[in-house]
Amino acid sequence: MAEDYVELIAELIESRGEARPVEIAERFGVKPPTVTKNISRLKAAGLVRREPYRAIFLTDAGQELAEACRRRHRIVVAFLLSLGIDEETAERDAEGIEHHVSETTLKAFEQALVPSQSDT
Repeated sequence: MAEDYVELIAELIESRGEARPVEIAERFGVKPPTVTKNISRLKAAGLVRREPYRAIFLTDAGQELAEACRRRHRIVVAFLLSLGIDEETAERDAEGIEHHVSETTLKAFEQALVPSQSDT
């Protein structure tokens, strides 16, 4: 849950300058009270900061987590695309895979994407 939220918050901040609970609720298809409860958990974990009735922003720790999640997502999507999976399916499948893939497997995906010396 935390990873999905910080990824979306980072995306909203980049595209709109801020992340508002109502936008988060719309994107996740949940009710605003659910977002409020989850944002409280993220705040307690030190991943977001928020003042009442204001937008939500990532802390440094939240930003680091968002960047790590995005990196994993990019690698998984690229790997799936390299297997011939269409872009829409790769994006959708990456959402599930990226949160469960080990760092070892992620490194193997990266290495598989780099052409070997014998391929050149």
